[in-house]
Amino acid sequence: MAYDEVLAERVREQLEATEPVTAKKMFGGLVFMAQGNTVAGVVGDELFVRVAPEDTVEALTRPGARPFEVKGRVSKGWLLVAGEVLDDDVLDDWLHLGWEAAAELPPK
Repeated sequence: MAYDEVLAERVREQLEATEPVTAKKMFGGLVFMAQGNTVAGVVGDELFVRVAPEDTVEALTRPGARPFEVKGRVSKGWLLVAGEVLDDDVLDDWLHLGWEAAAELPPK
């Protein structure tokens, strides 16, 4: 599956404003990692984002958010966000949530 390169570049630019990130092709898209942990990525035209367990219920109430599923199984701690809702402020909010969740993990 191809990923939206414009969205991927927006994600890269916003994340790199905080800390250096590494990009890696994964899940049929492009993910961005800090200290070895995935923060967010782009799959198709959607944002793939790490979410702390305690933030998941609230995050799913946001426009365009849905659980991330792989082969019919929901992946806990991950959400997809529809690309059409990702104006700059919304994208920044989601990426901040991803940073917070990834920061709770030990570096790899």
